[in-house]
Amino acid sequence: MTGSSSQEIKTVLHPVSDLAKAKAVYAALLGVAPQTDSSYYVGFEAGGQHIGLVPDGGPQGMTSPVAYWHVPDIEAKLAEVIAAGATVKEAAHDVGGGRLVATVTDPDGNVLGLIQDR
Repeated sequence: MTGSSSQEIKTVLHPVSDLAKAKAVYAALLGVAPQTDSSYYVGFEAGGQHIGLVPDGGPQGMTSPVAYWHVPDIEAKLAEVIAAGATVKEAAHDVGGGRLVATVTDPDGNVLGLIQDR
């Protein structure tokens, strides 16, 4: 298969209904305090992975965890997965610090995330 390569899954976001309770559980599970701790997002770095907690699914309306593949060129990867049958759920956009994110759904409705750091 040709095209732009994906790196690896380094980020998984989890929608949570009670951020304080979830933060305590994930801190115990991961054995570290959150690196980012705000009312709209809590993020942990552990073992080369970023685990994020998103209250009430955030503005993207997450209803289940979403794994994000880190890619060198988000637009190229979006074009590839769309050509292969994916549907854009959330177009590529900047979420701060030059980080671009996008989500697509596979033919069964599973949500797949893409991240590009600039």
